Order: sequence, then C-alpha cells, then structure tokens
Amino acid sequence: MVLEPVLCPACGTDNVVKHGRSEVGKQRYKCRNPECNRSTFMRDYIYRGYLPDVKQQIVDMAVNGSGIRDTARVLKISPTTVIEALKKDRHLQSINQARLAEIEPSQTVVRLCQWEEVEAEVDEMWSFVQSKHQQRWLWHAIDHHTGAVLAYVLSDHKDTAFLELKSLLEPFGITQFYTDGWGAYERQLEPVVHTVGKANTQTIERKHLTLRTRIKRLARKTICFSKSIWLHDVVIGLFINRYEFGLLV
Repeated sequence: MVLEPVLCPACGTDNVVKHGRSEVGKQRYKCRNPECNRSTFMRDYIYRGYLPDVKQQIVDMAVNGSGIRDTARVLKISPTTVIEALKKDRHLQSINQARLAEIEPSQTVVRLCQWEEVEAEVDEMWSFVQSKHQQRWLWHAIDHHTGAVLAYVLSDHKDTAFLELKSLLEPFGITQFYTDGWGAYERQLEPVVHTVGKANTQTIERKHLTLRTRIKRLARKTICFSKSIWLHDVVIGLFINRYEFGLLV
C-alpha cells in the first residue's frame, strides 16, 4: 500500500483532514494550519478556473499585456473567474522594501552605497478608467543611477498625490530630485534640491514606455482600457511589485 500525502495548495503543509464531499461527489479537504488563508479545497476540480496553476497564469498574463477577455479565451475559463482571481486579497507594496533593507539605521543621510548619494527622478504618467474624463495618474520615483523604482502612487493629478509620494520617499533621504518642471514639483520641492530638465529624466521616461508596452490597458492608441479604478490599480501594482520590487505576487 502506498500512501500519498495531501498537501494544502496555499501553505504546502500536510496538516489536512477530509471535509465532506462536493455536490458532484468530489472529496473535499480542510487545512488545519491556523496561519493558512485557505479554508477548504479539492484535489480534482471539474472547472479549470479553480486550479492553483490556472490562477497563477491569470496573474502572469495580466502583468504581461493580456486583457480580461484575452486571458479567458486562452485559459478557457469565464471572464468573471479572471476578475475574481485578480480581486483576491493582495498585499501590494507602494515602496521598495528591498532598497530600504539595505539602509543602515545609523545613517543620517541615506545612501545606497557609501560613496553614492540617492538622487531620484520623479514623473507622472497619464491613463484613464472607463473614459478620458476619468483620469488616473501613476506618480513614481526611480533611482537616478540604477533605475530601480523606489516608490509609486496611483491617484489624480493634484499636489496631494505628489505629497503622498514624497512622504513615501522620506526614508531614502533623497538629496536631489530631477523632474520635468510640473507645477506640483515646483510648489512642493525646495529649489536647492530640485533640478528641472529632460536631460535627467530620460530613464524614467523610458520606464513609461516599458509600462505602456507591457500593460495593455496603458497603451495610448487602443480600444483596450480599464473599467474599474480598483482593477486598474491592481494590475499596475502587480507589475511594479513583481518586476521592480522583486516580490512573488
């Protein structure tokens, strides 16, 4: 006799017990790990949309330019399943914690290297949800020397959005900001730490091109656009958290 352990697809533990059967007679299991966010599960699902691998593919396709209906057609599942998979609880970060982990608490001026001060390029990128009257702006800052995204904010085009981004950047101890001279930067940054000009913002402008190429809903000339602010922000957040912050989301 060979006994095959049943592992929880969420936490990977074998602390699993039988938990009745489904309406079609499939065995249901329950994870007894108190830290696991998965209550019950089955090993053999009839509907592909319930498979953990398919759910991961939904996220992979979303951050690589596929829309809701594109994903549904390719994976042969319902568009509603795609939306629900993207809507699940996600702990997305707005700040690059990996960069902050490199900072020594004793330092008064934050440096990524002992000989290199932190200089940031800051810019905002336009997009819209449902219609062009409902604009959505991505405010983000990148390290001027490495191109790594430091923090981002999704909001409107007002000064309060930049102030929120500025507060996220405070732990980095930015010594110089490079911008394109938008009014919010002129009003909220001291001239001594603010340099205006396209010559020093080429890297972040290239980031915008990458985002518009990789994320379908950000393309300028297309019929593809977001219908939900929440979903719009989630897809952009997933991309930045995975490919810029290096998180497994």
